[in-house]
Amino acid sequence: MKCVLFGGGGFIGSHLSKELLVHGYEVRIFDRPNLLREGCFSHLDNCEWMEGDFLNKDDVSKAITGCQVVFHLVSTTLPKGSNENPLYDIESNVISTIQMLEVAVQAGIRKVIFASSGGTVYGTPREVPIPETHPTDPICSYGIGKLAIEKYLHLYNLQHNLDYCVLRMANPYGEGQRPTASQGAVAVFLNRALHHKGIEIWGDGAVIRDYIYIGDVVEAFVKAMLYSGEYRIFNIGCGQGLSVLELVRNIEIVIRHPIARIHVSGRTFDVPTNVLNISRAYKALNWQPKTSFQDGLAQTLHWVERRPAETSVPETLT
Repeated sequence: MKCVLFGGGGFIGSHLSKELLVHGYEVRIFDRPNLLREGCFSHLDNCEWMEGDFLNKDDVSKAITGCQVVFHLVSTTLPKGSNENPLYDIESNVISTIQMLEVAVQAGIRKVIFASSGGTVYGTPREVPIPETHPTDPICSYGIGKLAIEKYLHLYNLQHNLDYCVLRMANPYGEGQRPTASQGAVAVFLNRALHHKGIEIWGDGAVIRDYIYIGDVVEAFVKAMLYSGEYRIFNIGCGQGLSVLELVRNIEIVIRHPIARIHVSGRTFDVPTNVLNISRAYKALNWQPKTSFQDGLAQTLHWVERRPAETSVPETLT
């Protein structure tokens, strides 16, 4: 079976491609032109690499040809930026996905696995941990876009019998997550701490998030690809939460020196708590996270330390 990974050259896609190769699948990676491939992902040489524009129907059609499974990992926006330009968020993510689904139906794709956002589609939680049955009231355009794509997947299943699975992920972290990017708190905070730079704390630092190690995430993707049961949507997280202050304290433990905290105003798109209920994935996918946060943090630190130095350290995290 051959799989195409839209957005496959990124953090999640690079790890997922490796996992798929281990399981004996053929892998085609589709991503933006001139995307830099990290040196630690040498396995990408064993994949078919195709550059193109996800908004271009011809490029998408070429990428899908000859494949049976689609992994949709593309996102052109971040939660904060999506509110600043919701029109671009919809045009570049939702409309382009509908176009891809049209191509997938024509090409006879067996299944689409979509990387959704467990951190944004639910909005402010009414219960914690949050189950898949929780109301979906996103407070940012990013979450609305993810939810819209989920609904279109359901529609295409009803109309065209296109099989699909949605993984509502918590906050993935691990080796390969760019420590100089503007997202991914674990890698960015580690990098700033190693450079003896302060870490911005939004509000009082009590915002709680669910952090899931990348190795556990990609195992869930493979299990979702093979799953044929009644459910279509799964929360994928650790099932436990850490506040921003607790995250910083854990980083101080592994790097063995204190970190300066820079308190700034809270962010309007941040819900106070987001921890996912993962019991459905445990029962239906036979999946559960295997890596403790302490072990995952240590492995991420080791990767960041071995990584060639970059010219900049991000001043803030979006």
